Amino acid sequence: MTTVRQLLDQKGSTVWSIHPDATVFAAIAKMAEKDIGSLVVMEGDELVGIITERHYARNVVLKGKASPATPVRDIMERHVVIAQPEQTVDECMAIMTEGRVRHLPVFEGTKPIGIVSIGDLVKSIISEQKFVIVQLEQYIHGERATADR
Repeated sequence: MTTVRQLLDQKGSTVWSIHPDATVFAAIAKMAEKDIGSLVVMEGDELVGIITERHYARNVVLKGKASPATPVRDIMERHVVIAQPEQTVDECMAIMTEGRVRHLPVFEGTKPIGIVSIGDLVKSIISEQKFVIVQLEQYIHGERATADR
């Protein structure tokens, strides 16, 4: 079973962050620039929240706020669900499903070492399933070749 550390080794472990006093506009601009869907909110070395495109849509756009005037701290999620690098992809999928989150920061101790999205997890699961299918097909074809002799 693939661990989050193995997944991060494949996809990269860059963690993009923003300060809670930054504007929502700055956060959205950074997400667009980096082509990502979330930022961890850090105050110094301390994780204080997470902001996602969903937070923006629900807490700025739908509430008629102005993103250049709204600080990240006003719309961020303060109760951040995190993963450890030793956890499996399946464990993280369960965590994300139960917590109804789409982005999971990965921490080793107090240090952010990556972030995985629901898409990353689904891609990993599909890849593992394809591998198993190929192995089973080879096994079946190998058995048939032996049986035909």
